[in-house]
Amino acid sequence: MVLSTTTGVVEEVLALLAAVPAPAAGPAVVAVEGRSGSGKTELAAALAARTGATVVHLDDLYPGWSGLDAAVDLLRGLLARLRTGRPATQPVWDWDRGAYTRWVPLPTTGLVVVEGVGAGCAGPVDLLVELVADPDVRRDRALTRDGATFAPHWDDWAAQEDRLFARCPVRPDVRFTSGTAVGTEPAWS
Repeated sequence: MVLSTTTGVVEEVLALLAAVPAPAAGPAVVAVEGRSGSGKTELAAALAARTGATVVHLDDLYPGWSGLDAAVDLLRGLLARLRTGRPATQPVWDWDRGAYTRWVPLPTTGLVVVEGVGAGCAGPVDLLVELVADPDVRRDRALTRDGATFAPHWDDWAAQEDRLFARCPVRPDVRFTSGTAVGTEPAWS
């Protein structure tokens, strides 16, 4: 049964976040975890639109197609720095140049939404949201979104996801399942 639209999921996430004590220092952090094509980027964008949150996309941290573990390690350091309340900067990977080419300052207060595969494995966050979807739906979404760029890497990336989640089982505060066809708003339950 479909319980929510994306807007409804945002409201549910924000209600859960409101019940969490504010961090002692730094911004509140919501991690949106899930495998490729599960709807993480869309939910993070909707949360940011509703709250003005800064979004950290793990796609900006992965150092190439074999960089899932390296990005989780990098995120771990960023989260530790955010917890101190001191300024932190996020590197951005340039997929064409194969290097980090710019750094973006992160806020020391407010809300940061971290989204991407591995977001829930990097360290303490205030709220961990996991998104799941049928593997065929996820693949269709990811390949529709990224087309020929992602297609040759799908199997290797999925294997990295498998290894990561075997080492770091996700223990979400809340889990949503998204379904429906590519190009339509996900139906969440």
